[in-house]
Amino acid sequence: MDTVLYWIKRLLPNNLIDFLRPTYHRCLAVIGSRLYGNPSKEIFVIAVTGTKGKSTVTELVRNILAEDNKKVASLSTIQFRIGEKTKPNLLKMTTPGRFFIQRFLREAVSEGCTHAVLELTSEAAKQYRHNFLELDALIFTNLSPEHIESHGSFENYKNAKLSIAKQLENSCKQPRYMVANTDNEHGNDFLSIKVEELLPYKLSDLTLYTLHKDSISLVLPLGNKETTIRVPLIGLFNVYNSLAAITLTRAMGVPIETIEKALREMPTIRGRVEIIKSDEKKGKKITAVVDYAHTPDSLEKLYQAFPCVYKIGVLGNAGGGRDTWKRPEMGEIADRYCDEIILTNEDPYDEDPRSIVEAMAKGVKNKTKLEIIMDRRLAINTALKRCRKDGYVIISGKGTDPFIMGANNHKEPWDDAKVVREEMKVLDI
Repeated sequence: MDTVLYWIKRLLPNNLIDFLRPTYHRCLAVIGSRLYGNPSKEIFVIAVTGTKGKSTVTELVRNILAEDNKKVASLSTIQFRIGEKTKPNLLKMTTPGRFFIQRFLREAVSEGCTHAVLELTSEAAKQYRHNFLELDALIFTNLSPEHIESHGSFENYKNAKLSIAKQLENSCKQPRYMVANTDNEHGNDFLSIKVEELLPYKLSDLTLYTLHKDSISLVLPLGNKETTIRVPLIGLFNVYNSLAAITLTRAMGVPIETIEKALREMPTIRGRVEIIKSDEKKGKKITAVVDYAHTPDSLEKLYQAFPCVYKIGVLGNAGGGRDTWKRPEMGEIADRYCDEIILTNEDPYDEDPRSIVEAMAKGVKNKTKLEIIMDRRLAINTALKRCRKDGYVIISGKGTDPFIMGANNHKEPWDDAKVVREEMKVLDI
């Protein structure tokens, strides 16, 4: 199939390819659904969409349902999971196409799963990968500018997300649940669809929330009493992510005691504010944080989650050839929050990697705190070496991304968290 597509792209003019592409993607969606017997009709399907928080919410919902004795499948940027069987997502694609979703759901049904949680992106919607999915529920987390060059405008980007809500509206399932963050200005647009359960959530739904150094606490009013839920995740953004998962699963009838236990025992989510501590016995007490943050808003919120500590930011930018508008803005945010900045290579694709980081460097006003180290491993090593005692090295942009993507689709195997642990060992810290 890939060879055929390669020659089609070589032989046909670009304007004709652009004209035919929507029909091609719709045909794939139809064929995939028919080939695997439309498995989404046989399983409770929850979709999660938004600019940020999708992977975390997917994992939170999966964990709660599993604690409620459901057999759950989940598909996200991080991993593909059916019951207890887990595979890392090595596809550089959050929502895979070419029949992948339909085959995944068919396997989940065959393995006895009752529920599936799917992370759905705007790029997937643009290519109609959400078509022929009979959804039971959709969670909308938030919306901010991303993939603007790919979609052509923010409005097109938003409409791609809204098309997933329309897929829920057109689903044959009942009842259908639409969960939306109404603290985000676009939340009410997702609540305008016609489904049985419209479920807004917002911070004011909580009696109180507290951001701890190593966790968050949420106090929920429940009739005449309150329940406190402590979650081993960090930052205000994870208060929102937890609230999204709680809102849906409570509406689905999961007892609050089950939700509380599932969230209290939530395992580390790889590549999402993943904390790696040095060995205190070796003297240099520092903390590394590996996170996927690759938009200005998500980067700022990541830095805000670690106030009043010495911070070294190690960052590149989302892939070359896209979202070039945000490069100086990412540099400016790092300048505002970090004590030191190391700009490094990330996913340049066919663009000159140096030009990407130099565009970011334009946003850094205080050049004395800035260094460019193109070798990402050396950049991480340098940051760990320089970091002060009790300081933080915050490595953003890739999370669990398994490759650094270079020219001509060259893939260098990569794992930020693994490299951090290896370099801590090299430095004996």
